[in-house]
Formats: sequence, structure tokens, C-alpha cells
Amino acid sequence: TILPPLTLEESLETTRVYSSVGLLEKNIALIATRPVRAPHHTASGPALVGGGTVPRPGELSLAHHGILFLDEFAEFPRHILEMIRQPLEAGTVTVSRAKGTIIFPARFILIAAMNPCPCGYFGTSRRKCKCTPRQVERYISRVSGPLLDRIDIHIDVPPVGFGTLRGKSSRRDSDAIRQRVVGARQIQAERFGAGKLITNATMRHKQVEKFCVLDEPCEQMLKQAMIEFGLSARAHDKICKVARTIADLDNCQDILPEHIAEAISYRKLDRKL
Repeated sequence: TILPPLTLEESLETTRVYSSVGLLEKNIALIATRPVRAPHHTASGPALVGGGTVPRPGELSLAHHGILFLDEFAEFPRHILEMIRQPLEAGTVTVSRAKGTIIFPARFILIAAMNPCPCGYFGTSRRKCKCTPRQVERYISRVSGPLLDRIDIHIDVPPVGFGTLRGKSSRRDSDAIRQRVVGARQIQAERFGAGKLITNATMRHKQVEKFCVLDEPCEQMLKQAMIEFGLSARAHDKICKVARTIADLDNCQDILPEHIAEAISYRKLDRKL
């Protein structure tokens, strides 16, 4: 994994969640690795966000401080996907029952994967897509605009070629990337100090204005993208936060035009909404 190691506080929080549902493995007093959860697209609402007669954490909370991977994203029922919107921003899940309300932690990294169309070949040269433009549009619209707006990065992933599939992956590459990630996290820890903010992703608009200062070329580039693609205020902040993170990975104090350009390129689906 390229993710940084859990801090002691993160490890304690993750351990408490798993202990509360009886998923803490024997002879393990403290979870030391970031969790990865991958629920099936047929998972129910309570299984995903938590609930039950006696409320218990769901997959979102089990992915706390880790990864929530939702494959076949567009195959999840729309009302289930809409349950993710609030936790994505708040980092918590609220379960209300007649006897009271329980708040579970749910600060996870969402990774969602979906086909570009029902047949899966839209935009590829390997096979001809059999879908009509209307079918493609309807398929993408299974995921609502407001939910896509809350996802920081949208990218196309091309089919994996035979050479890449059969080639040996380099552990050294992952280790090098992880060191860059750890370095970027350290920069962010120094930036935010002892406050509640931990990463760039958790910044609110006021923090974006303070920590994502743009020079004139960056301002003009972002302005042009906002107008051309009809981006929302939330997308504006997402671009600034991603650009700030790219700059941190480059160990660069200032956000440069190339950082803004790269961040804008990651708003792929905004151009199709």
C-alpha cells in the first residue's frame, strides 16, 4: 500500500470500531494497518451505513481511516448511494432510532469504479461500443450529480494490456510513492498544527482560502475551467485542495499552474453532467 501508517490515535479509533462489532481478531490488541472494505453492490443500507434494532457500525465506519472500495458503482441502488453523501463530507454516520441517536466515525477514502456504459466499451478502441448516446447518458446518471460533485478525482482508466498484465510489479515503485505520501502528510501536519484538520481533504472553504492561495496565472486558469465546464463552488474547492496536495507531493510551497492544470484534469465527469 502507498498509504501512510496509522497514527496511534487513528489506530485506537479503528480498533474501537472493529471491537464494537466483534471483528477484532484474536491476539490483536490494536489494529495497525489501514482497513480496506469492499462491500458488494447488493449490500443493504444498514449494512453499508450502519443501523439495526441495536445500532451497529456499517461498512462506512469499518473503513474509518482506510479505504472504502465500491466496485460497479453505478450498480448500487441510487438511494443507497445517496446515503454516502453526508458521511463523505462530515466524516461521520448518524443513525437515529426512537431511543436516541448514535454517531459513528466514518472518515474514509472512497474509491469507486464503474463502467463507462452498459456494455463497458464506450471510449475504448478494443471493441466497438453497442450503446446509444442516450443509454450512455442514462447509465452515468445512475450516480447523481451532487454525489459525483463530492468525489475529488474522476479519471478514465484504460484497459490493461497483456504486457502490463503479465509483467512483474515493482515493489520499489510503491515504496517510493509511499515515501512521497508520508512526506506530504508531514507537510500537512505542520500546516494545520494541533487542530482538528488532518489532511487537505478536510479543509472547509475558509481554510481553502487561507492555505490554497493562487497567483494570477492559476486564478485565470481556474476561472476559465469554472466557466467552460460549468463547475460548482464545491468543485472549485475540490480542485484547490487537490492542487494543494499535488504541490505537497512535489514538496512545493506554492501552488503552481501545472498543479492547478493537473487538478482540473481530474474533474472528468463534471464535463459530462
